[in-house]
Amino acid sequence: MVKPEFRGRRFVVLTGLAALVTLLALGSLGVGPVRITPFAVIEALFGSGSEVHQTIVREIRLPRAILGLAVGAILGLSGAALQGLLRNPLASPSLFGAPQSAAFGAVLTIALGWADVRSYALPVAGIVMAFVSVFVLLGIAGRNAGLLLLILSGLAISSLAGAATALVMNLSSNPFAALEIAFWLLGSLEDRSFRHVMLALPFIIAGAVVLLSQRSAFRALSLGEETAQSLGVDVGRLRLLVITGVALGVGGAVSVTGTIGFIGLVAPHLVRPLIGHDPARLLIPSALAGAALLLAADIAVRIIPSTTDIKVGVLTSIIGVPFFLYLIARERRALGGGLG
Repeated sequence: MVKPEFRGRRFVVLTGLAALVTLLALGSLGVGPVRITPFAVIEALFGSGSEVHQTIVREIRLPRAILGLAVGAILGLSGAALQGLLRNPLASPSLFGAPQSAAFGAVLTIALGWADVRSYALPVAGIVMAFVSVFVLLGIAGRNAGLLLLILSGLAISSLAGAATALVMNLSSNPFAALEIAFWLLGSLEDRSFRHVMLALPFIIAGAVVLLSQRSAFRALSLGEETAQSLGVDVGRLRLLVITGVALGVGGAVSVTGTIGFIGLVAPHLVRPLIGHDPARLLIPSALAGAALLLAADIAVRIIPSTTDIKVGVLTSIIGVPFFLYLIARERRALGGGLG
């Protein structure tokens, strides 16, 4: 049951998050070596204003903003879906190795010369490997895995994917390709074009549709698997659909932005105190929160003084790791000092 105080609050939270995402998107279009005011950004978007501003906003920064919004949204949505599926607040795509595995699939495709960074083979390879990683995790951990088992299984899959990626780079005969892959794996929205948007967006949208279509099943599952099955939920089918949705969305996103971690973990936790713990009600707010987080991080890397460009994946990890440790400590206190 949804507490009465959360029912009316959800609309306010959604409206506020949508407004925040809109403002951050406008900020993303205006921030850079050439600063553009919000009014000039709006003019450039609608074809008025100076030609220089139109070129900068519509051809250089708009694809970056669209990807920031879409990738952040699917990461937040995937995190909320996995937390609902496993009924564990520490579940997220990055902790289970999905982004790392997707990155390995894309890197392997590039290193073997099967495709370049603008080919549709990249998201397909990323999706396949993300699907494999989440499927293997659920197979190893089982249906009712505890916190420790989930963390260890995810760590093993992430480490294996990272080692495999390093091996591919090490064996690459082209040093320039290896260097490009290394920078790409750090996670970035820099120098992305509408070609990258068209590569990732269909898979991200497909993944989001699959995950959102199961929101009523998440609510039933929160009561337990046996109760959910008595209510007509096919838990096995739900698990497969969630894996497919996460693999489609995360695989498509990672294939054009590289590995961007912890958005899927942090976003649901930011909105849960505002709208409650109902996993069905968390999906869309988590997507909006994820979009806001990634857009804000991408703006931050452009305004932080540095001699070289900071990759957005580095910044999200710096923020996300302490948050993850805080969540582990909180879970440990809730379990009376134990981890399992």
